[in-house]
Amino acid sequence: MSTVLPTPDHPAGTYAAAAQAHTWHPAAVNVMASLWLAIAANLPLWRALHELPSLAGGMFWRVAGALAVAIAAALVLLLSLVGTRLLKPSIVVLLFVAAATAHFMWAYRVVIDPSMVANVLQTDVHETADLVSPGLLGFIVAVAVLPSIWFCRLPVRRLGWRRRWLQQGLLATAAAATLVLALMVSFQPLAATMRNHKTLRYLINPLSTVYAIGATAARPLLKGPLPAHSAGEDAVLGASYVGQRKPPLLVLVLGETGRSGNFGLNGYARDTTPELAREDVVSFRNAWSCGTSTAASVPCMFSHLGRSAFADRSYEYENLLDMLQRAGLAVLWVDNQAGCKGTCARIPHVSSTGTQDPLLCSGGECLDEVMLRSLEARWAELPAERRAKGTVVVLHQMGSHGPAYYKRSSRETKRFLPECTRNALQDCSRESLVNAYDNSIAYTDRFLAATITWLKAQAPHADGAMVYVADHGESLGESNLYLHGLPYALAPDEQKHVPWIVWTSTGFAARIGLRVDCLRRRVDVPLSHDHYFHSVLAMMDVHTALYDPALDPYAPCSSQH
Repeated sequence: MSTVLPTPDHPAGTYAAAAQAHTWHPAAVNVMASLWLAIAANLPLWRALHELPSLAGGMFWRVAGALAVAIAAALVLLLSLVGTRLLKPSIVVLLFVAAATAHFMWAYRVVIDPSMVANVLQTDVHETADLVSPGLLGFIVAVAVLPSIWFCRLPVRRLGWRRRWLQQGLLATAAAATLVLALMVSFQPLAATMRNHKTLRYLINPLSTVYAIGATAARPLLKGPLPAHSAGEDAVLGASYVGQRKPPLLVLVLGETGRSGNFGLNGYARDTTPELAREDVVSFRNAWSCGTSTAASVPCMFSHLGRSAFADRSYEYENLLDMLQRAGLAVLWVDNQAGCKGTCARIPHVSSTGTQDPLLCSGGECLDEVMLRSLEARWAELPAERRAKGTVVVLHQMGSHGPAYYKRSSRETKRFLPECTRNALQDCSRESLVNAYDNSIAYTDRFLAATITWLKAQAPHADGAMVYVADHGESLGESNLYLHGLPYALAPDEQKHVPWIVWTSTGFAARIGLRVDCLRRRVDVPLSHDHYFHSVLAMMDVHTALYDPALDPYAPCSSQH
């Protein structure tokens, strides 16, 4: 077909027609992008399906093919909701989101749900840097960068608004029909697979991420207004404060990513806790977390609601620390991680970020012992009238935060070698990975022993005690899972079974009538983060109607009850 040259009878409008003929229809761009995302960005999903014995042979292709078509149709439907001007930017955003999430799902076998998105949003720059690896960059270049360049260079046809919305409506209708048809064709095997392997639904990329981001963004709109609703307004100090000779000093060490099974105190084959073993501690071996991420567990364990009610709450509430402060105690939060997740919003709090210590800090991150260096000075800065009654200090550890476990221990605590020094944990041998993690537990052992030593040094003017409880556990390659953050109902025990360790001075135990020998006989009693709120109130002898003795693990061993 010959090109029509402009003449007086055929002016420059012919140029516009010719240019339009060499452009791509928005619907075609939409479909191509959706197909690419459905296939290339879902490698973790195809791998997970391929590993299922029930989908051997041709059944795998039937289910995977139906899912690929359904995912592509859903993406076409989603992109048909945006105008032509926003089509390319929307595709680019989806490509980069899909590439990043595909890498983490592939490398660590994590899934993306609202709790994971909330955790990511609250991660600081140092934790983010630990996750950067050649694998991540490779996924981003292959799945996002190169396709983005290609799509951005495509000339897209401009349509009048009536024609544009009519055709997008037809495209959306066709996409919805294709989605329904794909699901119907393989309904029985697909439904059975999704019902029996619920993790798969979180691997549908990037739809699962888009949903999780939307749910996370909408959550504040569904909750009550800030500030938090009052709770425990009746909190008062108990009889132990009447005529006391020395005030109580309780240090709550909030552990990070601690696996109960890797603590020597709990029967682990390796002696990862030799220093704590020399102290008069009690280690509860059957304790379970409220969530599988810091963002989920920390606010929950300091709440009076308990795990089930906390997950279904309609409002935010004041927490344990607010009640301790309301009762008249001095309260302080010291952070060596990515913040308190809102738990310390209404009490004094400080962070180790930016601390300059050549022995304990490197690259903007500090080992946990840095929190003890200035703790006495920070304690002294709290109101004197409150300190005279008693003090609760929370030390929020970096602990065993992954994937860079090798950064979480000092040179002298690296007793288990060789050690994995990569962020791509799947590239490390099982032995070196466990060695790196166990070294971080050995460092936690050292830090907790140092905390006890610090408390003993305060004996002339305070009765000290320490409680260490981790926020959640961790997967170290079991069932090819790494890190943490799986939905609670699907998460393995390694991500939920946490350590709970108690040390009290003689004076502290005496003021609340606590029999340590009795606690040792109860180390296998089931505990959870639901008990944490009530146990701390009991230890500090703070009375409120919210306290439930049935959820106080120390009550059977205390003369106060």
